[in-house]
Amino acid sequence: MHVLLFWVLGGVFLGAQPAQPQIPDHTVNIRDFGAVADGQTLNTQAFEKAISALNKKGGGHLVVPEGLYLTGPVVLKDCMDLHLERGAMILFSADKALYLKDGSVRPGISASKRHDVSISGEGIIDGNGAWWRPVKRGKVSDTEWKEFLKKGGEVTEDGSLWYPYNLKNYSDIAADARTQERMRTHLVRFTDCQRISVTGVTIQNAPKFHLVPSNCEDVTIEGVTVRCPWNAQNGDGIDIMQSRRVVVRRCTVDVGDDGICLKGGAGKAALKNGPCKDILVEYNTVYHAHGGFVIGSEFSGGMEDITVRHNIFSGTDTGLRFKSAPERGGTTRNIRISDIVMNDIRDQAIVFETTYADRPAGDEDNQAATTQAFLPNFQDIVMERITCWGAATGIRAKGTLGMIHDITVRDAVLYVDQATEIDVPQMVSLENVRFIEY
Repeated sequence: MHVLLFWVLGGVFLGAQPAQPQIPDHTVNIRDFGAVADGQTLNTQAFEKAISALNKKGGGHLVVPEGLYLTGPVVLKDCMDLHLERGAMILFSADKALYLKDGSVRPGISASKRHDVSISGEGIIDGNGAWWRPVKRGKVSDTEWKEFLKKGGEVTEDGSLWYPYNLKNYSDIAADARTQERMRTHLVRFTDCQRISVTGVTIQNAPKFHLVPSNCEDVTIEGVTVRCPWNAQNGDGIDIMQSRRVVVRRCTVDVGDDGICLKGGAGKAALKNGPCKDILVEYNTVYHAHGGFVIGSEFSGGMEDITVRHNIFSGTDTGLRFKSAPERGGTTRNIRISDIVMNDIRDQAIVFETTYADRPAGDEDNQAATTQAFLPNFQDIVMERITCWGAATGIRAKGTLGMIHDITVRDAVLYVDQATEIDVPQMVSLENVRFIEY
């Protein structure tokens, strides 16, 4: 029987406590299935054999002991815990062809339409993403740029962008560099799953996003470190997509794009999965990221009953970021954000943007919406007890009153160069908010 426990603290609704995975007591060791921890032997078959053996027993724990295990995709099944002991690293091969199946590219670790799945331990999951991600010349030093060129690759005519295409040691999986760029995969992804837990591990260097539960129910992400270079293209940390009953707690994120991000699908297709709902994000630290906590850009399925509290953002481009555009927007309901500490924020401590354009690297085409369907409706958002030492702008809201309204910021102290940049004053209500030039 599925039992929901609802949390209420100080009158604030904290959502439903996610049910935890139930994992049988069976345990197998990856080395017993022929795995070799030398960083050179490809262990894909060893993972497949171990997972198959556990599945025949009804599930259990797959232990990865200390060592470096090179592999292709790992697909988890029901009632299964992938446990990385301290000193263990799963390193995904840079051979892109290993990930192709039926014309699509598989994530490094995945589970689809599964239940009771866990990743745990103190080890590292590394996506080898430098062999997948394009690199902007303006974001690396001369020395770093030369290191990329040593790998081979393809540079655009104007010299502004390097693609990991036509590499010296690995084959391509597409007819051209820009097509292959769009095929980059996520590192850890759960799709249409129930009772998911990721605890303790480090997830780093993804080809694209790092940890992605999509249309899942009962998800716990706790004590996880997510990291990649600050300039990693589309290197999102934790992306929660149209999922219900989710907790993200005591994680450390230091990435090249958004840190902790909620997404809700774009357009009509997003409506069938419904909103991101009953989400609790607390006691996390985000270092570099485009945004510390983010909603969007796509959220046509909606955002409901979300609590974000006791988080630190140190060195992010923006702190609390709400971004969308026509054809990608939806409605937010009951968003409560409190006790946020920030410092060294490059741009805005709080920002709303409703003309966001999502462009792949190298694509400068105008992707503005062609219709006024699925407009962003940022509303019913309360932010309180926000402290920021150092931001270019305290609060920015760009758009129309119909897309940004009923937003309250109260009891905040923001040390900034510029207090606000708000298109229509009625968009954001300020109560006991102090802007201090520093």
